[in-house]
Formats: sequence, C-alpha cells, structure tokens
Amino acid sequence: MDLHLSGKVAVVTGASKGIGLAITQALASEGVSVAAGARRATGELSELAAASKVHPVAVDLSTPDGPARLVDEAVSTFGGLDILVNNAGAVRPRLGGFASITEEDWATTMAINFFAAVRTTRAALPHLLRRGAATIVTVSSVNAFLPDPLVLDYCAAKAALTNFFKSLSKEVGPRGIRVNTVSPGPVSTALWLGDEGVAATVARASGGEADTVAKQAASGSVTGRFTRPQEVADLVVLLASDRAGNVTGSDFVIDGGLVTTL
Repeated sequence: MDLHLSGKVAVVTGASKGIGLAITQALASEGVSVAAGARRATGELSELAAASKVHPVAVDLSTPDGPARLVDEAVSTFGGLDILVNNAGAVRPRLGGFASITEEDWATTMAINFFAAVRTTRAALPHLLRRGAATIVTVSSVNAFLPDPLVLDYCAAKAALTNFFKSLSKEVGPRGIRVNTVSPGPVSTALWLGDEGVAATVARASGGEADTVAKQAASGSVTGRFTRPQEVADLVVLLASDRAGNVTGSDFVIDGGLVTTL
C-alpha cells in the first residue's frame, strides 16, 4: 500500500531508541525526511541518518526551550513540516507509593511526558498550518485510562496528554490538521526490559527475577506477549498518512488485548 508520504517532512521526538527509533525508521522507509530529536544520538540512529534523510537533533525536550529548537532546526533543514510525532516519554516505578513521589518527581514526570509534547506542538503548529493538511500523532499509553499506583505520576501525565490532544483535534481539525493518539500497553523496549526498566526495578524490590516480572506482565495480554516497537510504528505511520484522511480526535490502543473494558 502506497501511503503517499514520500517527500513529506516529519519531526519525531524521543527518536534515538525504542518506539521512537522504530517510527523514525518506518517514516524514512516511506521517503519522509525526518528531524529526529533526542538527548543524544545512538549508534543505531547515526547509522540510519547515514543511510536516509534522517537528521538527528541533540536536544533536551524536558526543558522549556528544547522543543522549539528542535522544530526550528527541522524547518531550517528541510524547508517545512508536515508530520509531528510526539513520542518522548519516561516512566519510573514508584515502589514507595504516592507518599514517595516528591515535588521534583512530579515536575520531572510532567516535563517529559506532558509538557514536552505540548511545547513541541506549540512550536510546530504554525508550520503545520502553513501546509494546509498535516498530521500530529502522539504516543500516549494505556495508563492514560488504566490507573496503576505503581506508576501513579506517569498515569496522571498520560491522562493529561490524551485529553489535551483530543481537545486540540477539535480546534485544528477544521483547519486541516488531523490529531490522534496511540496508546500502547507494555512494549519490548528498554523502558520495560532494560537494566533500569520497569521489570528489573520491580524485581530488585521484590527479590525476584526481571524475566519473571516481564512474563507476568505479558501474560495479562490476550496474545501473551509484549507489543513490538515496529508494530507501534506501523500504526503511527498509517495515521500520519492520508490513508487515514478522515481519522482525527481518536485514540488507538495497541496492547494485545490487555485492556478488557470497552
């Protein structure tokens, strides 16, 4: 299927690894020029940049001015902007419960999981509007509507994120900008499976094994496994294309059947 994306320009945040890297790869394979924002370029991102129209941008998106610098560099490098993918995010299990979450913790969680996307969107929107038809796709989480005290602050940030973009879709839809979110369950990335990921953190606290924690989390899905980063990327790229031309204001769950409610 031709997604009609060749020649488009995209910004992807959190692009150096995991879901963000998979999205960057998928867009580049469709002929999209991508400004790939991340704190630092990994070897995989650098290799991708050498082989395609991917321009890594070293930026801290949790700072007030970082998102605007990323968008400015994207536009100056590629001459405009058609697609914004807000993917940057981070989670830290709160094993001590609500009382253990400090003011600094709250500020950090909201900065990367909510305000980074708000600020990047604010910087990108004038450029997207100039195109007349453009798209914003944001990676949220099932935790936006599946509360979990283990990641209480993350849940709150993702709920705000999904609500914000649903609201924004109503404002900018009449002006040709489609806005959607994607809500993955557990994904096989370092966020869950890395040495400092959720599984390892929970295992250390309980005296168990990270593999056991991961398998237990995967067993909650009907499919019995984590979602793969490329599967999230494929959904994001479809939503970014005009093949989803009348889809806006929607949230798409990709969780292997984890969420059982309608």
